[in-house]
Amino acid sequence: MSDYIDDFLDAKAVEEGAALNTLQAYRNDIRQFIASIAPRDIRKVTTSDIEDYLKKIKDAGNLPKTVSRKISCIREFFKFLQSEKIVEASPANKLRTPKIGKSLPLFLTSEEIKKMCEVAKEGETFASKRMNVMVRLMYASGLRVSELVSLPENAINYDLRQILIYGKGSKERIVPVTKGTIEEVFEYLQYRDKFIKKGKNGWLFPSSRSLCGHITRDGFFKGLKRLAIKAGISPEKVHPHILRHSFATKLVNDKADLRSIQKMLGHENIATTEI
Repeated sequence: MSDYIDDFLDAKAVEEGAALNTLQAYRNDIRQFIASIAPRDIRKVTTSDIEDYLKKIKDAGNLPKTVSRKISCIREFFKFLQSEKIVEASPANKLRTPKIGKSLPLFLTSEEIKKMCEVAKEGETFASKRMNVMVRLMYASGLRVSELVSLPENAINYDLRQILIYGKGSKERIVPVTKGTIEEVFEYLQYRDKFIKKGKNGWLFPSSRSLCGHITRDGFFKGLKRLAIKAGISPEKVHPHILRHSFATKLVNDKADLRSIQKMLGHENIATTEI
């Protein structure tokens, strides 16, 4: 099965240009499904087997959106197996996708963001100083968390006050940031230079614990939760993507043009921005 999964992911990467995060999500979902049907041979899996698995997923408290994603992944996997003549017909074709109710994105207020940044800046450690700038930068630019953590040191044009971002699908966009945010970055760079000392590191947010050299998505997620608690904000309310929503919400409340917001967020479809 491991070879089948690898071949499927390779096909997704080559034929559709799927991002690493997408491929990892596919891998996790497929492995979870395979583990649930073991030791049954994949060629003998029936629609009922898949439905039993999905029922367990639902009963475990997973949201319709999560269940829908897993169904989509299973469909794609069996579609691939069928194209490779590994299975004669896909047992996933008749699966019904649950209805997903539309809900407005959550966001933090400017006061809550300010409080978190103040608490982070008061900290004495490099990690605390780094969190202050990361939160400010995400709120000021609407970066995706994957874009934020992997920002190169030279991604910011300090004179023009702009950030060059390579987003989903390797698409490039430029986002303006405020003078105050740039000043915070300048101040942070002094701590950053002391942190990396003489070692070379091209990332704006380096990490000595990470193999990739920069803070990871998970590292930022956990740091954000700790920061929320210190700031007296419910950690359940705070998530990296919430900062992106907060950026967009502030622009909407300030009567910004929707097309401009779409470009800054890097949305392919303006319908996503409209939500």
